[in-house]
Amino acid sequence: MDSPFDSRVGRELAQTTSEPPFESILAQGAPAHMPEPPECFHDLGLDQIIQAVVAPWPQFDLAGYFHASLRTEDAVVYRQEVMRDLERPEVIASVRGFTRQMHEMRQHLQFAAKCHDVHERNRWQLGSVLLYCEAVVAHWRELAGLELQSRGLRCWRAHLQAQADSPAFVQRMSEADRLRKDLAAIAYTYTIVGPNVTVRRYAGEPDYSIQIEQTFAKFRRGAVKSYLVKFPLTVGLNHIESQVLDGVAQLNPEVFGALSAFCARHQNFTDPRIERFDREVHFYLGWLDFITPFRAAGLAFSYPRVSADAKEVAVRAGFDLALARRLLAQKQTVVCNDFNLQDGERIIVVTGPNQGGKTTFARMFGQLHWLASLGCPVPAAQARLFLFDRLFSHFEREEDIGNLRGKLHDDLVRMRQILARATPDSVVVVNEIFSSTTLQDALFLGREILERLSRLDLIAVCVTFLDELASFSPAVVSMVAGIDSRDPTVRSFELARRPADGLAHALAIAEKYRVTGAWLKERIAP
Repeated sequence: MDSPFDSRVGRELAQTTSEPPFESILAQGAPAHMPEPPECFHDLGLDQIIQAVVAPWPQFDLAGYFHASLRTEDAVVYRQEVMRDLERPEVIASVRGFTRQMHEMRQHLQFAAKCHDVHERNRWQLGSVLLYCEAVVAHWRELAGLELQSRGLRCWRAHLQAQADSPAFVQRMSEADRLRKDLAAIAYTYTIVGPNVTVRRYAGEPDYSIQIEQTFAKFRRGAVKSYLVKFPLTVGLNHIESQVLDGVAQLNPEVFGALSAFCARHQNFTDPRIERFDREVHFYLGWLDFITPFRAAGLAFSYPRVSADAKEVAVRAGFDLALARRLLAQKQTVVCNDFNLQDGERIIVVTGPNQGGKTTFARMFGQLHWLASLGCPVPAAQARLFLFDRLFSHFEREEDIGNLRGKLHDDLVRMRQILARATPDSVVVVNEIFSSTTLQDALFLGREILERLSRLDLIAVCVTFLDELASFSPAVVSMVAGIDSRDPTVRSFELARRPADGLAHALAIAEKYRVTGAWLKERIAP
């Protein structure tokens, strides 16, 4: 029997001398940043996951990138290529170094904006220009020595090279470096008498620090503790420091004049695409950082094969990432599950005992498809997934007195909205609805819902307490939440592809507590 997973041959992208223009590391033509999360996020636990991923970088507002799913297979593969390259230590080390320098550059610009003294402000701005130029050149040189497989990072490297080689960039970096050296070469002395500060050019006066060190050097015995103090980086000069700096500027008008002119010409010195990369690359860094503890705990992540046409999906050893995060924090075991749809199968109906992992399975199914549509490694050992147009979820909710609808009415309204918007390319996750009505009505409504989902030929998961729905049609696959074979009251949280057997589970519990027909007859026998 063939494996449900197609063997994936690694793509070797031909190295070319000219790369297409770099626009975005998130894929050319990727969906725009979406501030608001999709409606399904809360039901699937994706809101908790993404919040944890983006928390280290609030300044970038990264959540919007995780809210926008990709629409084409090529865009997904584009991101997967970048993610694979970034999993190489030498590549991610270079990218992290670049982002750190860019962060420091932005800090310098913030310091400059807070300065009241014009000379201090200009020096902070000069430092930010130098940091930016050095970051670009250093990152390009590091990437130039690496064999990159992803189109995204190769285009990025070519863009860095074009920037670093451009006459304007070379001139700016050369002028900034010359100004830094000129400022460092300035030597001066000053005296403070009462309120008066006098600044003079350095005229060869002795350096008392050296004389003091020489005087006390004879008392040194071997290695001694250093009491040198490293002053913290601060912004803003006091009135004395400002007077001294003004005096130094008056003594060196050429250097400080050149500094002022340089800063006036280079108010906006960063390339928009480089700034965009610095923000967008944290999408990848955030995800890789987030999944590292899971991998360290032995849980597998893989790059899924996605298809916008084939609806034969398969997953091996998948797990609910939101639940796994809590379980790992509590040092508990994470249970993984498999599933697959083949040929004309489209809908998985999940039944079984309460608290048996049915809802967890539904969340996992939705999480896997959404994360795959982002180009991320997904929580599974292997995965082949469908690239949807929209993902809908319908989970049981508390009754909302604000809409003046009863629980059953609200379930029906929400389900009708999903059916009206869903297409054959959608994915729908339905969890435990119609529990507020009678068994007969719930069965009727459940059949109607499954029939309409089936007519749309979309992919869906339906968690239900109605075993009858598990054999609705050939398009339906039945999966049952398992129990411990030794103790039917203990849940295994493993789901198996087999016919629904709610009666068998009830009989197992009855047997354990000796309330089966045979046991009852034995007890009441004359």
